[in-house]
Amino acid sequence: MPDHPVATREDWLAARLALLDAEKEVTRRNDEVARQRQALPWVRVDKDYRFDSEDGEVTLPDLFRGRSQLIVQHFMYGPDMETGCPSCSSVADGWDGFRVHLENHDVAMAAVSRAPIETLAAYKRRMGWSFPWVSSARSDFNFDFAVSFTSDWPGPDPEYNYRPVPGTPPPGESVEAPGVSTFVLDGGDVYHCYSAYARGLDALWGMWQWLDRAPLGRNEDGWSFRRHDEYPDGG
Repeated sequence: MPDHPVATREDWLAARLALLDAEKEVTRRNDEVARQRQALPWVRVDKDYRFDSEDGEVTLPDLFRGRSQLIVQHFMYGPDMETGCPSCSSVADGWDGFRVHLENHDVAMAAVSRAPIETLAAYKRRMGWSFPWVSSARSDFNFDFAVSFTSDWPGPDPEYNYRPVPGTPPPGESVEAPGVSTFVLDGGDVYHCYSAYARGLDALWGMWQWLDRAPLGRNEDGWSFRRHDEYPDGG
């Protein structure tokens, strides 16, 4: 355990009240940022994206499953990857628990990856998940939303997290990156509303929110991140 200050209850309470003021400011700022996020203009999606699901071919509107809003997790699982990204898997571990609540707020959820649907379905069974997961292997979806990169797409100056990415993958190889995108279905048309990448996903990673409140925080020094079925004796 690290050296750490020890105080009386009275001194602790004074420090805690000062921290409470800072936490309230963060909460108010988060509320304002959420309002700005919801006020972003929408962009009509004109491409006819097609995906492979466990039930056959589906379109982007199909992913809404009768709802008006859609959240997509850009899950890092490319066609050349041996297994799904452990970080994306940690995010996905929480989906089945809260998905029903979002669906009852008119929000559908789906994961999208470039690996073949058979590969995704097998990994999904291994992880014990039930949320919708589709393959974008036969479409430009991942490239258009800046989470997949190859030597010949999207060109010499790809962007990730709204900034240029230096260099491109070697010929024949691809790079996958995490992200989240949201869409709305209005009058039969789909509109892109929002996308976030990199540290912009921290708030969606439920584990971090708990660890940020643990005494030692994220405690990442020497810590090995794994898929949930890879920890010895369950952790």
